[in-house]
Amino acid sequence: MTRLPKFPIRYLITSGESDDKNFRVKKPEILNIIRRSADANIELVQIREKRLSARYLFELTASAVSAAKGSNTKVLVNDRFDIALATGAAGVHLTGSSMSPLIVRSEVPEKFLIGVSTHSLAEIIAASENGADFALFGPVFASPGKGEAVGLERFREACLSISPFPVIGVGGIDESNFESVLHNGAAGFAAIRYLNEFVKIRK
Repeated sequence: MTRLPKFPIRYLITSGESDDKNFRVKKPEILNIIRRSADANIELVQIREKRLSARYLFELTASAVSAAKGSNTKVLVNDRFDIALATGAAGVHLTGSSMSPLIVRSEVPEKFLIGVSTHSLAEIIAASENGADFALFGPVFASPGKGEAVGLERFREACLSISPFPVIGVGGIDESNFESVLHNGAAGFAAIRYLNEFVKIRK
């Protein structure tokens, strides 16, 4: 049985602008995004604040889980599955430099979500075989600092090749192209700027 929310999944990623020096300013802003995401029924929110110390990441995640409580929004933590477990978050998102999902799966409860960033079909296959629940694959479209775009045709081929394993598109996705990602086999789409702005302006 899948641990994921119902498709299509909207996957909001936090902006990553917080650090230990600006934490007290940025924390309320991030929690406002979490609350608005819950109000908008955003399925997954990834706390991607890489510059925070473990202490502040724990504090932020615990508050985010509390802010989303009672909603359909599930909170994931970037890389730190230990903090995700300790705060009651729904899961973790792993990067290429993170611990293997196979190891994480052996250490977490059955319902714990594991996502993995991927950039090739081989990496998606590895994620699916090693206990991940889904893969983020991209960049689908050109995105600053994210390398060469894979494009919709290659993205579609990857989704079809690994189906029914869920693949979520990421990279350069906005209001003008998210539907094309969904129409090419994606289980959902992830975005930083677009979804953060979407929940901010939503009434």
